[in-house]
Amino acid sequence: MTTAHLPHDDSLDDFSHRVIDIDTVGRTVHVTGSGPAVVLLPEMPGISPDVARLARWLRDAGFRVYLPSLFGVDGAYPSAEAGRAVFRRACVSAEFRAFAGGGTSPVVDWLRGLARLAHAECGGPGVGAVGLCFTGNFALTMTLEPAVVAPVVNHPSLPLDDPAGLEIAADDAARVAERVRRDGLKVLAYRFENDRWCTGRRFAAYRTLLGDAFDGRVLADDVANTDPPPFFRDVVGCAHSVTTAHLVDEQGHPTTRARDEIIAFLAERLGTAVPGTGTEGPS
Repeated sequence: MTTAHLPHDDSLDDFSHRVIDIDTVGRTVHVTGSGPAVVLLPEMPGISPDVARLARWLRDAGFRVYLPSLFGVDGAYPSAEAGRAVFRRACVSAEFRAFAGGGTSPVVDWLRGLARLAHAECGGPGVGAVGLCFTGNFALTMTLEPAVVAPVVNHPSLPLDDPAGLEIAADDAARVAERVRRDGLKVLAYRFENDRWCTGRRFAAYRTLLGDAFDGRVLADDVANTDPPPFFRDVVGCAHSVTTAHLVDEQGHPTTRARDEIIAFLAERLGTAVPGTGTEGPS
């Protein structure tokens, strides 16, 4: 089954573009919508049209979306060659810990600050954090910021060299597990069954760390979009991005159901009207 992809870049002209300084580090953050805050993290190789589409779906569901620029060219259609270059740079960047033994990526400190600022701006019971691929696990480690109450971990790919590993330092992992237990957090996660970048062993490691608080959901490979952008076809090379490049935009499709489950999870945890019901989720 296939779905059409934009054959051109996304201008992001329906977002406001802010440079937000946290701890003397300024980054561009694209912001759209109103309501409780959700920090949506880009996947490799950047804020593609598919990532922007997901941001708009979140906005239209009643959230104010903060989409930080962490790597790549914002709005660019992900070609294989350009994506490989972004991937290589990110893997050696001091901001990220792409390989086993590196611990927690330093950029997460900045992201926690962004969540704190977003909560101050939007109010409500807290902030949602949605990670994708390279940033998948960042949504979990962001829970060390008390404002983050709704983490969604989508097909986390780090560490690249350890299929059973988690991109988090041991002391941070213990603190995250304690925060999840103490505050009754739930962690929603998605992957495709035979994803070589996010394996079943990695989901098992999350379950070991978080117990029943980890809700890991697995989709069959054959429901993935078979015509993703070139980077995902030629570099990723397997069903991987559940709610972006490999999503099939058809009502009732398993990937769009996953998207809707994420929206419902965020609505429940952040106390907004659950889409399609007109009811309020618990705060």
